[in-house]
Amino acid sequence: MSIEPPSFPIHELPIPQEIGGEGWADFEASMNLHFDNEALIYGTDDIRFTATEAWPSYVDYEHEPVRLFVTRDEDVIVARGYYETEPGDDPKTAWLHVDVRPSHRHRGLGSAMVSWLHGVAATDGIRKAIVYAPSAGADAAAASDSGSASGSDSGSASGSASGSASASDSGGDRVPAPTGFGSLPADNTEVRLLLGNDYRLEQIVRGSRLALPVDVGSRLAESAAASAPDYLLHYWIDRTPERWREDMALLRQRMSTEEPSAGLEEPEDIWSVKRLIAEEERNESSPRTFLVAAIESVASGHLVGFTTVSTPAEIHRSVAQEDTLVLPEHRGHRLGTLLKLANLDHLQRERPGHPSIITFNAEENRHMLNVNEAVGFVPIGYEGAWRKNLPY
Repeated sequence: MSIEPPSFPIHELPIPQEIGGEGWADFEASMNLHFDNEALIYGTDDIRFTATEAWPSYVDYEHEPVRLFVTRDEDVIVARGYYETEPGDDPKTAWLHVDVRPSHRHRGLGSAMVSWLHGVAATDGIRKAIVYAPSAGADAAAASDSGSASGSDSGSASGSASGSASASDSGGDRVPAPTGFGSLPADNTEVRLLLGNDYRLEQIVRGSRLALPVDVGSRLAESAAASAPDYLLHYWIDRTPERWREDMALLRQRMSTEEPSAGLEEPEDIWSVKRLIAEEERNESSPRTFLVAAIESVASGHLVGFTTVSTPAEIHRSVAQEDTLVLPEHRGHRLGTLLKLANLDHLQRERPGHPSIITFNAEENRHMLNVNEAVGFVPIGYEGAWRKNLPY
């Protein structure tokens, strides 16, 4: 199937093969557009990654193929489309988002980019599109007090799976999440754009912030005592010790299936030791440092949970909470709380002075929200998770 050019010229933006390499200025401009838009919605730069920090996640061609498309006004990038697919020759799912510069909104650029991305998806035979779009004015009111006990959370994806066409917000009608947890203002520009393209809201995701420093000493000791002698904590920075690579690959894979995804039906993300090593090698090109706390089951000798934070080099910038997971068969022992407290202590020992940590959780994931709230995280904003079944 051929893709007809839209009324606004759209071009593919080659991703640089190395930091600072050919095309870097355009890549950096596209990343700045995305994070500028997120800052408008969340009201903070805490979520921002630099292009250098984000670049490693854009060049995992084997496991996370990404393409970027842009619209320019003369030499300025004014719209950006993100397109990621599953690996392999027959992908079924694509993750999309669109960013439009505020000065160029309400000119059809967002609609044109959405149509373009759908055309690319048609060429690839994609059956399902997923969009994570921050929305100002989202509401987290729950329909009930019950929630998922997934025991997992995820942090910033450095722009790899979220985006927005607008930061607009108004009162009036709302679009409820079918989970029963949260709603979005129906008149938000990004909500109207997605509804107008037959997307269905599946989930509300909460962004939360923890102000640092925090005193975790007594709570950490209490949690560690509660899990001893059945579980042992381990720590490392950046590279996974060889002993734990197979376990970590399995935990990363389980993260993709254990995290609540409502009706999105996120596909399983396959991990191997080879992929884990390759990712850590790419991350060495980033100025970010990755601090990990993991929990070992003494009975099995295997890791059964982990949590990761990534810290920017600049001390005044916020830390990103990445994945957290406790395997279902080991829940009920307060291991999620133990991991969070342990890695907070790890962070404040190894990289003290950062002002805050940012994390993201499905609004129905009450178990992990309870863990985060007990530690001191407070909401800063929300995004909608949307799905569209594609007729290709």
